[in-house]
Amino acid sequence: MSAHRPKKTGPLEESALIEVLFSRVLNPSSGWMVSRHARLWRPPTDVYETEDQIVLLMEIAGVRQDDISVILHDRRLTIVGVRSDANAEPGERRAYHQMEVPFGEFRCDVDLPGPVDEANISAEYSQGFLRVTLPKLKPQSIEIK
Repeated sequence: MSAHRPKKTGPLEESALIEVLFSRVLNPSSGWMVSRHARLWRPPTDVYETEDQIVLLMEIAGVRQDDISVILHDRRLTIVGVRSDANAEPGERRAYHQMEVPFGEFRCDVDLPGPVDEANISAEYSQGFLRVTLPKLKPQSIEIK
């Protein structure tokens, strides 16, 4: 008689399970909401705020600039793109023994904590890093007549 043992999972399977279980992560102290999508990989991303702006810094080395889209809709910033497997030959079959560099489609959604000046948003891609700078919208004083 043989005992049934659960299948051991590797780090990739465990991280996919975590992505499914925690598909939306909220930092309660800041009000930031970052969405994760289980079937897409998510590049390392920093989002921080200064007095005048919100900045997103994403590490996406090996991605062509033409393969990246930055979209702002209401107060949600979305970055989507694709990194191809640069070393793969067409039709080549592979059995990876270690795989730490993801490829394929990626996506990152960030719900911004406040309004931004849409006309002055900038995005730069240099040395494998995408930097999106979103100036905060300044409150306007309304004169009472």
